[in-house]
Amino acid sequence: MEWQFIVALVIAIPIILFPAAFIWYLNLGWIFSRARETTREMRTARGKKITAVTETRQHAIVAAPKK
Repeated sequence: MEWQFIVALVIAIPIILFPAAFIWYLNLGWIFSRARETTREMRTARGKKITAVTETRQHAIVAAPKK
């Protein structure tokens, strides 16, 4: 190969690959952020559910008839 061809490849490859890599990076960032949000929402919902069950049980114990 001639040196001009090698120089052209060295210049053209980053110009072609940079936009593709940048879009790929943005897509992965979005996917990971959504997964993190979903996990956080699930933990919050699970915590509220446990609290609701605990409160319901406390009311049930208080409302139990005395013998």
